[in-house]
Amino acid sequence: METNHAIILFREYMGTGLIVIWYLLSLVYLFLKEERKSVRILFVYVPILLLLLFFNPMFTALMTIYVGDDIYYRMLWLLPMTVVIAYSCVCICGKLIGKKRIVFAVSAMLVAMVSGSCIYANPVFTRAENLYHMPDSVVHICDAIEVPGREVMAVFPLELVQYVRQYSPIVCMPYGREILVEAWNEWAVQNELCDAMEAEIVEADTLGALARQEACVYIILPGDKTVRGNLLDAGYEKFLETDGYVIYRDQYFDPGI
Repeated sequence: METNHAIILFREYMGTGLIVIWYLLSLVYLFLKEERKSVRILFVYVPILLLLLFFNPMFTALMTIYVGDDIYYRMLWLLPMTVVIAYSCVCICGKLIGKKRIVFAVSAMLVAMVSGSCIYANPVFTRAENLYHMPDSVVHICDAIEVPGREVMAVFPLELVQYVRQYSPIVCMPYGREILVEAWNEWAVQNELCDAMEAEIVEADTLGALARQEACVYIILPGDKTVRGNLLDAGYEKFLETDGYVIYRDQYFDPGI
């Protein structure tokens, strides 16, 4: 990765640019005015060091080797932008009196409001369905298949895989989110069980055999998925339907063991 690419990533990360400009101005203000050493280290020196590393060609080349350039921008997540901006604004407000303080506070709020855009205008984001900020289907499925006091293995469709671990620590999966990112785990792309799950027409015998091989107690399939054959013949009985998904359970599974 070249330094020019780091600059491009930074420009894209800036969005409209107002928040980042405000943040940089806050850094300058704190560098000139902040007297407490601990605050200067946390809010000024560490962010400046991170920015220097981010644009350093030797550092970027090294990070490219180990993490790739597609997630390099995440280094910028370490910058405490919101905290620094808020702290600097409070410091300035504390030094103003009368109408000047009110004008500055209102102006700061207005700048914050116009510095971004509505997150839901981006098609990548949707309104949260619950307090866990994940699909209701994941919550309902995991609640239905969890066995108190023990772990249970289940194979999920790819659209649910990334959420399961966020919600339940005892629902295990034969493959996780790494299978969605080829750069993380190349072997996962050829995972036979995943291929069987995601096939346009699911072969019941093949899926059942592969799931049993991975010790999967449950198989979760979309309700509209076409299945050739009968999973019951493969040892998996229909357990539950919820939120557009059908849950199959190993007919020999004893939750009391």
